[in-house]
Amino acid sequence: MAERGYTATKDQLQTRLARIEGQVRGVSRMVEEDRYCIDVLTQISAIRVALDKVALGLLDDHARHCLIGGEGGPTDPDNQVQELMGAVGRMIGR
Repeated sequence: MAERGYTATKDQLQTRLARIEGQVRGVSRMVEEDRYCIDVLTQISAIRVALDKVALGLLDDHARHCLIGGEGGPTDPDNQVQELMGAVGRMIGR
């Protein structure tokens, strides 16, 4: 199996994702319990921020490993930059 850019931080990513999963379950419970809308929205906002941090970390790992740190450097730099920018665009909703 090929090593990915996030291999070194995989445990940290798993921990963050597990925390986010717990937050999502908490929001589901809040809705089930008819909690105040603003409280639910506040938790949803926190989840989005946490997911954005995970995504930015993955983008950083990808850029460092696959674009500049991979064995022999990128094989097709234009394509890899285009791929990276596409991922960034999806993250910011473009």
